[in-house]
Amino acid sequence: MSEIRDTLFRYLAMLQLIPRSPGRISTPVLLEKLQERGFQIDTRSLQRDLRDRLSLHFPLVCDDSQKPYRWYFDRDFHCSLPALDIPSALTLVLAEEYLKGLLPPVVVDQLAPQFRDARQLLDDLEQNGLSQWARRVRAIPNGKALIPAPLSAATWQTVSEALLSQRAIDVTYLSRSAEEEKQFTLHPQGLVSRHSVTYLLATVNDYTDVRQFALHRIEEARLSEAAWHDAGDFDLDDYIASGAFGYLQSKTPVLLVANFAPQAAWLLSETPLSEEQRLTPLPDSDWQRLEAKVADDQQTLWWLMGMGANVEVLEPEAWRSEIYETARAIVERGK
Repeated sequence: MSEIRDTLFRYLAMLQLIPRSPGRISTPVLLEKLQERGFQIDTRSLQRDLRDRLSLHFPLVCDDSQKPYRWYFDRDFHCSLPALDIPSALTLVLAEEYLKGLLPPVVVDQLAPQFRDARQLLDDLEQNGLSQWARRVRAIPNGKALIPAPLSAATWQTVSEALLSQRAIDVTYLSRSAEEEKQFTLHPQGLVSRHSVTYLLATVNDYTDVRQFALHRIEEARLSEAAWHDAGDFDLDDYIASGAFGYLQSKTPVLLVANFAPQAAWLLSETPLSEEQRLTPLPDSDWQRLEAKVADDQQTLWWLMGMGANVEVLEPEAWRSEIYETARAIVERGK
C-alpha cells in the first residue's frame, strides 16, 4: 500500500512540474526536481512513467528535437488540484480583468486555462443565479491604461526560463534611442512590470551595472552558452526604491503642502498619498489643506498636474513653479 501511495504522489508531483506549451522541462531537470521533493526514482523509471503511463492518460508531448528530451503538456491542458471554489473563481475573474490592462497578452495567456475554468464554474451555476457574477465584476485601472506592448511567446518563455534558472541569454535588441538592432549577452537579475511595459533587469556582457530592457524590444532571444553573472549585492526592492522607475529627483522626501478641492480631499482621506499625511479644513472654505511627506519624483508631480484645477500646490516651490509654467505654456499654445 505504501508503494502505491508513493507512486500516486509522484505522479501528482509530475503533473504539477511539467509545464504547458510553449514551456518545456528536460528529463534530467524533472528528475532533479522530483528528488528534491523526496521521491527516490532513477532516470529509466522516470522515462517509463512519462512514456508508458502518463502519456496514455494525459496530453503529454515529448520534444525529441534535441537531447536531453523535453516534455510538456498540450497548451489547452489544465490540471486543477484542488478544484476551484466560488470565491476563488470570482477572484480569478477580477484578476483577468486587471491583468489584461497591465501585462502583454502572451503573459496573460499563460493563465488562460485557469481563467477559463473560473468563468465556466460561474456560468454553470445558473440555478442559484451566481452565473451572473462573471458579468458583473470589473477591474478598472487607476488612470489612463495604455494597451500593453506586444511580446512574443518565445521571448517570454526564454526570459522566464533564464531568470528562474540563472542562465544568460543572447538577444537581438532594438535600441529606442539609436533605433537600431544591437546584439547583447544579458545576465537576468529581475523582472518588473510597470504600467503597460515589462522590463528585464540585467547586466550586459561583462559589465556589472544593472540596466533595464523592455521585453517588447527584444526581437530574438535564446539561452546562451556563456556563464551567468551574478550582480552581487543587487536587491530588487532597493533598486526600485532608489527611483529607477520613478524618475527620482533626490533620495530625500519632500514636504508637499497643497490645497485640495472637496472631492479630491475626500479621495485622499480614504486613500492617502503617503503614510505621513494630514488634512486640515481651510477657514471659510470647503477646500482642505494637505501636508504630506512624499517622494521627490516626477511621478508625484505628474499626478498633481493631472488634478488640474482641483489642487493648488504651495510647496515645494520648485513644483509650484513647474506646474505654473506648464499651465502657462498650455494657455499660450491655445491662443
